[in-house]
Amino acid sequence: MRRLSGSVLALLGLVVLATVPPVPRPAGAEGGAASPVFGVTIPDGYRTWQVVAVSHRTDNDQVRAILGNEIAMKAYRENTLPFPDGTTLAKLEWKRVASTEFPGAFVPGATVQIEFMVKDSVKYEKTGGWGFGRFIDGKPADAAAHATCFPCHSANVKNHDNVFTRYAP
Repeated sequence: MRRLSGSVLALLGLVVLATVPPVPRPAGAEGGAASPVFGVTIPDGYRTWQVVAVSHRTDNDQVRAILGNEIAMKAYRENTLPFPDGTTLAKLEWKRVASTEFPGAFVPGATVQIEFMVKDSVKYEKTGGWGFGRFIDGKPADAAAHATCFPCHSANVKNHDNVFTRYAP
């Protein structure tokens, strides 16, 4: 049996890769356009991050999951404030709907939006060290929507490094 040389194998690999069609990204997928004002994008792999906490808002019937990257989770576990640079938090928001399988329970329905907070004390010095990104169907919300982020956080949770969510162990 004849062996193929490394260069022939590499060429075959390139031919195979060239014939595989690209996989389209669904709406809300990682990467893509950056948020106005802050330039935050949807981080790769954010759906694999750990859960910081969940919440329910009755004023707009939303359920939310707040996720944190490794840096955020370490800071939460060690009760570190201010959060270190590199901390990134994700908030996934859905309309609350009644479960069809379990009476009295509610589950996530249609996706409302996803939001991100990125800690970079130099880049975002004027906004308490945080950059914000709000995305609807994978596209950034407008500049007016982003202009509301920091004023709300600083008015309500300045004493917790401008972060609303507490760790739910």
